[in-house]
Amino acid sequence: MRAVVLGGSIGGLLAARALSETFDRVVVVDRDDLAGTGPRKGVPHGLHAHAILAKGREVVEELFPGLTAELTAAGALVADLADLNWHNGTRPMRRRRLDSLMLGSSRPALEDHIRARVRALSNVDIRGGCEATGLLASPDRTTVTGATVVTLADGRTAELPADLVVDATGRGNRSAVWLGALGYDAPTEEVVRAGLVYVTREFRRRPLPSGSAGIVTGLSPACPYGAAMLPLEGERWILTLVGFAHDAPPVDDDGFAAFARRLSIADLHAVVDHAEPLTAPLRSRAPASVRRRYERMRRHPAGYLTFGDALCSFNPIYGQGMTVAAVESLALRDCVRRDGTVVPQRFYARAAKVIDIPWDIAVGGDLAFPAVEGPRTVRVRVLNAYLRRVLRATETDPAVTRAFLRTINLTRPPSRLFAPGMLRRVLLPARDHAARGSGEVVDAQPVRASGLHHRHDERH
Repeated sequence: MRAVVLGGSIGGLLAARALSETFDRVVVVDRDDLAGTGPRKGVPHGLHAHAILAKGREVVEELFPGLTAELTAAGALVADLADLNWHNGTRPMRRRRLDSLMLGSSRPALEDHIRARVRALSNVDIRGGCEATGLLASPDRTTVTGATVVTLADGRTAELPADLVVDATGRGNRSAVWLGALGYDAPTEEVVRAGLVYVTREFRRRPLPSGSAGIVTGLSPACPYGAAMLPLEGERWILTLVGFAHDAPPVDDDGFAAFARRLSIADLHAVVDHAEPLTAPLRSRAPASVRRRYERMRRHPAGYLTFGDALCSFNPIYGQGMTVAAVESLALRDCVRRDGTVVPQRFYARAAKVIDIPWDIAVGGDLAFPAVEGPRTVRVRVLNAYLRRVLRATETDPAVTRAFLRTINLTRPPSRLFAPGMLRRVLLPARDHAARGSGEVVDAQPVRASGLHHRHDERH
């Protein structure tokens, strides 16, 4: 049995790892030359700040045991999520230990290490410099039987027979076109365009005044700009500033620093004013969030699936893409039968459940801004109103912060934010839950990150 995965980015690599447990042979193809390391042309946003959420790190560690330690040995920083300096705009959240780990690694380094692990699998073949151009199908077009691939170096076309083809080619995928050529309807799409602009710069990393492991700020209508500053391997900070198109971060040195100073966060000022810059500011625009509803299609060809960003691509500000792909890979692994077949409807139903929560978080967050176009259903309006109260409560109650961060890191379901005890904390004045006691607080001086010294414990 052979599976072909179209796309060799992190989503495609995770899909290949999941399929390697069932298929005799897995072939991964990608346009880029995958023999080297570092940034790739096919991942133009790879030089901006990236995060793999706590749930994603757990899944990746399950698929590749020891990967966290391997990245740490290569210079990545591992810390409890509470070691980050979290802000609502410029207002700090009260923090409490989460026992969930963050991984301070660049996107290229993370991808390089995952690719090396996948390449080491005896039944996986990774081929760079190849572009998928279409699908092969049975005479009655009910089953996809492979893909056509062009070698970019010489323009030769080849056919890759397969029992399963997985499209993991990302946001720019052509699945709808290929399926249309076989007589299938395109999936309905849900699209939200936030119109955000990112500008990123790297700095030499030195300890921050607060001792925190980094900075993450949220955006809101009251503060429609923000920042993410995370540690990278090589003793670097990566600082990504975010704003809307009409108020975008500048790309000149002085303008970049002035935009950062609009956030009254001492740690941020310490870096832009005193740290050694290592790169020039780099700008990128955030594409739309797009969800393709394959689970609602009545007809699917056998032997073909879309996966990762090809299935749903998120506003990058929420850092959800890699984590969703990781959890989808577990669903894919579980849906593949021993004979190598997978019922598309079953996979898409499972994947939809994986996507639902992060999609609601991302779309709800985007639609909180009046200028962002999209349907504001009663559900969206109610959830956004409640989340505004949640965020206000995080400024005084570390227990609410803990529940909120676990939700956005996908280690707990959103229903935990609506439990009776949490409702009381969110809806009652801060003095009431202060009187009840709020547990261990990690506030001005967080515990410093020092490698793999925290154990994730789901009991907390």
